[in-house]
Amino acid sequence: MRRRELMAAGAAVIADWRLRIADSSPPNPKSTIRNPQSAQEPSLGPEVFQRRLERARAELQARRLDLLIATPGTNYEYLTGYNPGRSERLIALLLPVAGAPAVVCPAFEVERIKRHSAITELHGWDEQDDPHTLVRDTVRRLTSRSGSGTIALESSTAYQTFLRLGRALPGWKFVDAAPLTERLRVIKSPEEVALLRRAIAITQDAMAATFAQLAVGTSEVQVAQALSREMEQRGAPGGGLVQFGPSSALPHGGPAGPVLAREAVVLIDCGCRVGGYTSDITRTIWFGDHPSDEFRNVFNLVHDAQTAAMELGRPGTPCEEMDRAARKVITAAGSGPFFTHRLGHGLGMDGHEPEYLVEGNKTRLEPAMVFTIEPGIYQLGKFGVRIEDDCLMTESGVEVLSQRASKL
Repeated sequence: MRRRELMAAGAAVIADWRLRIADSSPPNPKSTIRNPQSAQEPSLGPEVFQRRLERARAELQARRLDLLIATPGTNYEYLTGYNPGRSERLIALLLPVAGAPAVVCPAFEVERIKRHSAITELHGWDEQDDPHTLVRDTVRRLTSRSGSGTIALESSTAYQTFLRLGRALPGWKFVDAAPLTERLRVIKSPEEVALLRRAIAITQDAMAATFAQLAVGTSEVQVAQALSREMEQRGAPGGGLVQFGPSSALPHGGPAGPVLAREAVVLIDCGCRVGGYTSDITRTIWFGDHPSDEFRNVFNLVHDAQTAAMELGRPGTPCEEMDRAARKVITAAGSGPFFTHRLGHGLGMDGHEPEYLVEGNKTRLEPAMVFTIEPGIYQLGKFGVRIEDDCLMTESGVEVLSQRASKL
């Protein structure tokens, strides 16, 4: 195909795609902003982290725990505002049930961490020192207890660190902090939701621009690179999976498939980060003039399944019931075996986090939970369809934060 024909085909695809994602709600005007740094973005100031630390203390008290220890990672960043990174040198946040928290870190890191963190009390250890001894002494001072108690250890902490902390604090009992940290993070504050909305708007804008660039002969890798560039141009790092034709039948892709041909399925699953918060959206389109009847039927079936879950969702709905609602629609149409994954997952600082919309999870949805709803049908050797939107649970039901695709 000549260049002029390629350009015409690309324009037709994006025009059709934009029609498909049209919803009853008007487009978010932020989705057209090319330079988000010039726009006012929500700020996570010191008061946000003070509230988080207070909530963490309340959870410690309710669970009869004396102290939380967290090493660098998402939970550490959630509580301090900064992730200094994890290495062979110990960095640890120590949060007592009462009183100010402290950070134990290499002495040469004190100034760096102090400049970026909401924690003001830092204790440095020199290279020749055993940092776990400093942790022991700090624990004793923060808790006013010399030899016993219960410590909630952040669950991603390295196993070797756990062993060494255990040797340094032999009278203390260690328990998994996951129930505590998951409870803190699963309910999103207005500031967090605002950052997620911004990430979603940028993602949708970047996806639209990427779909507009589709052309016969391009590879999945080339389109994925274009997608990342579009996100970076909008001020947010990100990227995602790009799958053509039969490759779209693999939920998480695989080795790069064939180059793009006309009259083929294109699936893009992607997200970006704004202020530490991540979007996650999937769109599946037909690249060509006329979608096949089979693609149209599968797409509309997946859309109906997504709608069923969205309409069911209310505060108090068990997570597993959301999965069941979508799966019932797909199973009734005879495609149950082709819906091979859970319906969705929580969304926030991590792309996948609790709560998970999956059979067996009886946790009830609550206002301010954010999660994806992403049913899919995957027919190996043919094609797959997934439609994924980011959603907020409100007092009255599911609010779709992204712009839904429309039925074909």
